[in-house]
Amino acid sequence: MPLSEHEQRMLEQMERALYAEDPKFATALEGNGLRTYTRRRVYQAVAGFLVGIALLMAGMVAQQIWVSVVGFLVMLGCAVLAVTGWRKAPKPGEQPAGGPVRHQVRPKRSVMDRIEERWQRRRDEQGQ
Repeated sequence: MPLSEHEQRMLEQMERALYAEDPKFATALEGNGLRTYTRRRVYQAVAGFLVGIALLMAGMVAQQIWVSVVGFLVMLGCAVLAVTGWRKAPKPGEQPAGGPVRHQVRPKRSVMDRIEERWQRRRDEQGQ
């Protein structure tokens, strides 16, 4: 649920007051939590990928096809997790070091809403 304009202003005032009173504490709270989380997720996915390779090889050596299939699926799933985690990770220079982090809250829209919006946009562009 997005914040109202009044709530956003109040939050910004509280952030500014926190930075004014104790900038060291505020910077420590800001941290790099998202970057650390995504990096950890990528490392876990790489480890899972290696486990998948081991399962694939073990299934081939033991001539158990189902073990190889499970290993391949583990590899595939971990590769997807690693790639999506890598793409979502913020770059080191993206977050401002001195100021509060601003998060853009967008309401979730259904697929049909997005399709209708695109359709309207195309109709408007063609009509002009």
